Amino acid sequence: MAAYTLKRCLGAVKVIRKCGNYRFIGTFFLTLKSNYLNQERFLSLIDSLFGRTICVFPARRCLLSTPYTDTKLWDAREKDHQNLALLASLMDRTYDRNFPVSSLSISRFVDNISSREEVDQAEYYLYKFRHSPNCWYLRDWTVHSWVRQCLRYGARDKALHTLKNKVQYGMFPDDFTFNILIDSFIKDEDFKGACSVVEEVMLQESFDLPTTQILSLYALSNYLATKPELSMSEERALGASLLISGLKQDGSIGLSAQLLGSALLGKVEMGAGIHAVFRGMPLMWTPGYLGRALAVMERVAAAPGDGKLSKDAVDYLEGLLQDLSSASDSSSGEDDESGGEEGNKEEEVDEDDQAERDKLPLYASRFKVLSGQLQSRGKVDPSPLQVLVSSLVQQSLASAEGPDMEQYQRKVGEWEAERHQLIRREKEMRERAEEERRAHQAAKAAAKQG
Repeated sequence: MAAYTLKRCLGAVKVIRKCGNYRFIGTFFLTLKSNYLNQERFLSLIDSLFGRTICVFPARRCLLSTPYTDTKLWDAREKDHQNLALLASLMDRTYDRNFPVSSLSISRFVDNISSREEVDQAEYYLYKFRHSPNCWYLRDWTVHSWVRQCLRYGARDKALHTLKNKVQYGMFPDDFTFNILIDSFIKDEDFKGACSVVEEVMLQESFDLPTTQILSLYALSNYLATKPELSMSEERALGASLLISGLKQDGSIGLSAQLLGSALLGKVEMGAGIHAVFRGMPLMWTPGYLGRALAVMERVAAAPGDGKLSKDAVDYLEGLLQDLSSASDSSSGEDDESGGEEGNKEEEVDEDDQAERDKLPLYASRFKVLSGQLQSRGKVDPSPLQVLVSSLVQQSLASAEGPDMEQYQRKVGEWEAERHQLIRREKEMRERAEEERRAHQAAKAAAKQG
């Protein structure tokens, strides 16, 4: 009876969903699920009605659809069954003789993982392969398979570890692989872990797919909404990720992300100098990230369209400028009291960095003017960035998945064709080696007889 009543109610919700009133639907679901105890059955009914999982329970927050993350296509590949103990022994002997291990061998090992313990073994051989003469030939499908195996056997921490230490393991995933890894962290509400993956996306400058942009902004906005205590390196990583992903998005979300990202980077620049900002990052080395944040505000204020900035991004920049101004005033007072001793330290500061710090009063006054213009022209959106990105997820993520899945199907076919070609080449080389061995033995036997 309860299931019948639920279906009747959700039938009305489907009609409302067509009109785009997601706020009402979300409130309806949250009220309904508190009175519906069989949560698994509730989710299955929603799936049957909408054809896509709607996220109701925090432990099962879903962004990417089930077909997107499904492993059926990947598991349908032709199997190359191997005994991992024998394969490991063969690779060890090959390394001991200072011979290179083929990319096929490491690919077979990763593909045949069947337990959590074997994930650890595969990590060791990935490291060994990366430090071998054949290190440049780690195949893209091996990286993808490694991430999928880690997710399958509860070793997501290993996937993240090898990704963060990509130089040591050769982990440079494609966009689709990045997406399923980010989504796995989001489903468990581990937004800090998701942001760690987004940082690697930023370092590889792989924000080409709309799905990657949406997932990244979702992870970043939700993590910042928890108001975490951030180190300078974390502020730099989050700022760069927000800025670069924001540049890929139009409208209020992209502009707000650019503003917030530039503000975070400006904070790092004021504290440690411009070199601490761009070193090892795909960022501009020209000083003035706070100026760039203000330039975003100026662009929005002058634009005739309906582009707006989220209030939380504007408020963050305001608070940052106030804190920096207070810190600058207090340090100036201490310098006057300490005299010449501090003068020697001042000389150690880079001229460009000091010039940027001297612009703080100008930045603060310019912010007040621009903030007033934005308010008077209705260019400040009261919704926080987290809400704006959540709305983007509802509106755009499903439609963006289709091209990704088509591209993934083509890519799997190309990977399989390349893998079969390598297998044929390996077979030919073994046959040739066997022929040479037999010829050598025949020649040796003939020499003995002669």
